Amino acid sequence: MASVPSLASTVQQRLADGLSAALPDAASADPLLRRSDRADFQANGILALAKQLKGNPRELATKVVEAIPANDVLKEIEVSGPGFLNITVTDAAIIDTLAARAADARLGVPFNESAGTTVIDYAQPNVAKEMHVGHLRSAVIGAAMVEILEFTGETVVRRHHIGDWGTQFGMLIQFLIEHPHELDHSAEAEVSGEEAMSNLNRLYKASRALFDSDEEFKTRARARVVDLQAGDEETLALWQRFVDESKIYFYSVFDKLDMDIRDGDVVGESGYNDMLTETCRILEESGVAVRSEGALCVFFDDVKGPDGNPTPLIVQKSDGGFGYAATDLSAIRDRVQNLKATSLLYVVDARQSLHFKMVFETARRAGWLNDEVKAVQLAFGTVLGKDGKPFKTREGETVRLVDLLDEAVDRATTVVREKAEKVGLTETEIVENGQYVGIGAVKYADLSTSAARDYKFDLDQMVSLNGDTSVYLQYAYARIKSIFGKAGDRTPVAHAELELAPAERALGLHLDRFAETVTEAAVEYAPHKLTAYLYQLASLYTTFYDQCPVIKPEPAQEVAENRLFLCDLTARTLHQGMALLGIRTPERL
Repeated sequence: MASVPSLASTVQQRLADGLSAALPDAASADPLLRRSDRADFQANGILALAKQLKGNPRELATKVVEAIPANDVLKEIEVSGPGFLNITVTDAAIIDTLAARAADARLGVPFNESAGTTVIDYAQPNVAKEMHVGHLRSAVIGAAMVEILEFTGETVVRRHHIGDWGTQFGMLIQFLIEHPHELDHSAEAEVSGEEAMSNLNRLYKASRALFDSDEEFKTRARARVVDLQAGDEETLALWQRFVDESKIYFYSVFDKLDMDIRDGDVVGESGYNDMLTETCRILEESGVAVRSEGALCVFFDDVKGPDGNPTPLIVQKSDGGFGYAATDLSAIRDRVQNLKATSLLYVVDARQSLHFKMVFETARRAGWLNDEVKAVQLAFGTVLGKDGKPFKTREGETVRLVDLLDEAVDRATTVVREKAEKVGLTETEIVENGQYVGIGAVKYADLSTSAARDYKFDLDQMVSLNGDTSVYLQYAYARIKSIFGKAGDRTPVAHAELELAPAERALGLHLDRFAETVTEAAVEYAPHKLTAYLYQLASLYTTFYDQCPVIKPEPAQEVAENRLFLCDLTARTLHQGMALLGIRTPERL
């Protein structure tokens, strides 16, 4: 189905017709249309045009209005102030446009005509280490961007660049060789993520204590790193056990987050080992990287240390070891040359911005990135506690992600239970909805803040039924569903001949903006714009619900059908929008 033109684009077209009829010289001028509090839309492009044509803006505006052919979209155009146009559209135009959206399974959201292939690097936990609150944002923001981009027609390749390589594995593997039963499981049954993590935690602490206190063990551990890097079979097999055990744990956490992480998408640092030497050779031979004190470095005019000397990106250390930069640059080569990416999106903590700026610039100099292939860091801020400081436990430790999610579900279940009797929920539904509301609350709080900003993690606020929370949106959806349970034989039908109440018009105009909002969120990598749109939609629906009776007191048949039509489209828009954010919408709450 062809995409549905929004009211804004239809109005823009009518204004453009008027402009070219009244002022042939200015046929390509932009009317600069935007939403307005004074009317449905305001156009202020005539001011700039008047300067260009050295004319009086009010006179020009009047001329343009007179030249607009009679049509069924524009109800009233008022020339205001120094040449603004305040535009009101007809009620019929609103309902007709919404009917076209409702007839489309995609609610009128167009496919991006210039869609390409985006590789999204997100959700990057470390092997043998517990996931903490700092891992939350990359996972939540990345998963939302996957959904939004795929919905607009982009081919998306997911990549989870887990930390599965490095010197700490020498210590872990050597300890396991000397204590071979440390990763054994108690039974043949499926191992829980909690058990896998407690095994790894115990082993990590014991090996670290031994490494710090026993010089001979330290020597053996360091020799083991050399074996690992040389690809010794026994060492690699033991390393793989740590990766597999960690995956049991990772997947259990992502499962709690209601996230689909596929094994084939997990390509850790180790996945690029075979490319590192060649990456360094290409950079050195092309002159992009140079040897400095034995290390292979890339220098930048604008990156200097506190002493004023240039701070290079070190691709290979003087002892021959490879740093993160070599792995990240090899990953770019792989993603561009093998996965045929046109965009690389890195959902990574803002504190790594300088590293990625240098890596991307190096890749550009090497020709791996260019005008056709771009790399972007979707940098995110820190999760703060209620006190506005980085989120820690009372003991000053980093908060475990599992504990945080469990607590969110507990709080949400309490909220759901308080209302359950009224709706008649079963115990199974209470438990299930508690998970959807709790996990939805955590995701929504994260996504409703612009990624670059820090945000306060306040569970009381997140599961509140009032204010900008996912629960508020989920309740709006469930409320609409309950209306249909009481509608009897009345069905949603769009009636373009009716006069709309102010709350119906406001809701209708906002429903029409869904497609442009999804497109904007995709193009700008800005899921918070979709979140803000959905909150506004739920708020406008609440006003509509209060002011425009749908069932009781019973309105006239056509009015009831038209209001049910608005209810239905609102529910579908909320459901689709929340799904793009990775949040479930229970039918009964």
